[in-house]
Amino acid sequence: MSNRELNTDVILIGAGIMSATLGALLKELVPEWSISVYERRASAGEESSNEWNNAGTGHSSLCELNYTVEQPDGSIDISKAIKVNEEYQFSKQFWSYLVSSNRISDPRDFIVPVPHMSFVQGEQDVIFLKKRFEALSENPLFEGMEFTDDPAKLAEWIPLMMENRVSNRPLAATKIDSGTDVNFGALTRILFKHLQQSNVNIHYNHQIEDITRNAEGLWELKVKNLESGVTERRSARFVFIGGGGGSLHLLQKSGIPEGRGVGGFPVSGLFMVCKKPEIVAKHRAKVYGKASVGAPPMSVPHLDTRVIDKKELLFFGPFAGFSPKFLKFGSILDLLTSVKHDNLLTMLAAGAKNFQLTKYLIGQVMLSKEQRMEALREFVPDAKSEDWELVVAGQRVQIIKDTPAGRGTLQFGTEVISAADGSIAALLGASPGASTAVSVMLEVIQKCFPQQLPAWEAKIKEMIPSYGVSLSKNPELLQEIHRNTNRALALTNETWEQEEKKAVSN
Repeated sequence: MSNRELNTDVILIGAGIMSATLGALLKELVPEWSISVYERRASAGEESSNEWNNAGTGHSSLCELNYTVEQPDGSIDISKAIKVNEEYQFSKQFWSYLVSSNRISDPRDFIVPVPHMSFVQGEQDVIFLKKRFEALSENPLFEGMEFTDDPAKLAEWIPLMMENRVSNRPLAATKIDSGTDVNFGALTRILFKHLQQSNVNIHYNHQIEDITRNAEGLWELKVKNLESGVTERRSARFVFIGGGGGSLHLLQKSGIPEGRGVGGFPVSGLFMVCKKPEIVAKHRAKVYGKASVGAPPMSVPHLDTRVIDKKELLFFGPFAGFSPKFLKFGSILDLLTSVKHDNLLTMLAAGAKNFQLTKYLIGQVMLSKEQRMEALREFVPDAKSEDWELVVAGQRVQIIKDTPAGRGTLQFGTEVISAADGSIAALLGASPGASTAVSVMLEVIQKCFPQQLPAWEAKIKEMIPSYGVSLSKNPELLQEIHRNTNRALALTNETWEQEEKKAVSN
């Protein structure tokens, strides 16, 4: 062991969208701080942030039915939808700031406008969707949403899905044109390029073997260079663990009390992908349906227009699967080695309580391609097997912890776990994940840098004008932010249509 480095202010573990976002925020707030990044893969954004490993939906509750829950009295609770939408507005504002200040050169490299739609079949679900539409339409965050149960209008909106559809069941959809498709892999790479130009030290092919607190109160990391095999130690005043599914193991190694009793349950995903231009051209939207009974929230079926490497594709899925790995490029021992004496009872309780989920995952794993095609035909009646290929997406690790709801509760969402003194923080969980990266990393800053926060607030508000403000209660500010972000991120339909015409003429 050699080369002890005790003068690093911040170490970021994992080169995904979360570390990229936190690094970019800190470089704006305190450019003089030294930052180092360690990533076990050969480049940035290879795991959950990668464009082939997630749905790329700018999650803003415009189409995700699981963010609006029907209450026993028949009313629709839209509180989570409002929260997620406002968090995504943070992301768009920060990206706009980075574009306007020339940190990002062309936003169209990672974000494009794509309508967001919800689609349901059957009388009960049509009634639910109408009530959801009415509840959301009263809130300025969802201005511009349309509802229809007219088959002719649906054929205009989603021609591929309505072509040769034979159904006696009522159909309905909502549509809003302000949705987006985000290439989080591209955004991650863009942000790390910016960080590298801002004197951030980025080390790929480096794996964190251990995390301990030294006598001086610094966090000391045992780092292995996977190319040379050499192991060294690096130290920092603050450590952020943003290693996706790998974060749980590193949190456990840190030994902080806040990480005790926390477990993780991995769920893998698969998508059907169509690359045929004549089929892709018939569908331009992200269309979300309702999850089947017993399915985890991240398994809501959806048919998405995706833009990857400037090409439009169609994704359908995700189909859930099970692998004991916590990362796509992880170890089959990940789940087993995450079970410790302090979370054993919690994990056992979760296993007993989630029998239906386990049964569902086993069923998903056993599906043949033709069975997956049958699920796709609920969306695209004419779908042919030869036009679609299967792609294995990333791993997601759901948090398991004891809550007021009981021991071994499976948590869906993301959570920041930090030490009481704010010297180390870890991000665990999954969806809506990347879409709310800016909001989640601001939470890290609030939790871990409370003394510096008052001095930073003016700069944060410069970057994110809605910081500390409810946009749903300030429609004038919301309109101003929409105008500014749409202009900065080239999200107006006119801009996108001009680009398409230019591409065709070239």
